[in-house]
Amino acid sequence: MSMPMRAPREYASWFWDLEDYAPSGLRSALVTAAKMTAVLRKHDLLEPHHVEWPWFIPGTGGAPAVTRLQLTGPIDDEQVLQRMQGMRPVGFPEAVEGDVLVAGTGVWLDANGTPRREHRLVELTVSPERLGLSAEVSVFHDVWGPFDFRGVPHPEVHRQNAPRLASALRELEALLEALLGVPAEPGEPTNFGRAVGYGVDEPVVMGGRGPDLTDQL
Repeated sequence: MSMPMRAPREYASWFWDLEDYAPSGLRSALVTAAKMTAVLRKHDLLEPHHVEWPWFIPGTGGAPAVTRLQLTGPIDDEQVLQRMQGMRPVGFPEAVEGDVLVAGTGVWLDANGTPRREHRLVELTVSPERLGLSAEVSVFHDVWGPFDFRGVPHPEVHRQNAPRLASALRELEALLEALLGVPAEPGEPTNFGRAVGYGVDEPVVMGGRGPDLTDQL
């Protein structure tokens, strides 16, 4: 396997509904993102480079803008909060920040255990929604399952990477349960897969192969 394949929809995701456990708002979202990113970085799954978010006008809908901010320090630094609030689109003074995506690079291991860095290997989204804070971790690449997206088995790639993801998810769950008392929930299934426990569900195998999903990439 030379390069992993990336799906346009998440392969699997894990969701934390923090509505009853943490205050809403951008400051709380950035603090939560910083704590979760620290765990993902520890496992070499997400080295954050930037945050990006859409803008919404309360009672109306989305403003025609998505903003990106390069990170030069901690996500929950007061300057990040101030810079994000200062980047409100001209002409939409009432606009508020939408879901904050933390994006960067992560390391996956090939069949020989060689580390390879990949853009947006793992994504973290934290919502500052006024109705309640929430967070989601999503994966898109085929390195987490026993088959690539062509349906070809890659047991060594799976063995090298799936335990790393599971370990990070367990630590995230322990962190958020200790801080807030809330466990993870599996995200919605897609055509590419779904979350089961701390990994991705194994597909139906026919003739030793998994489903060929390349027509959906």
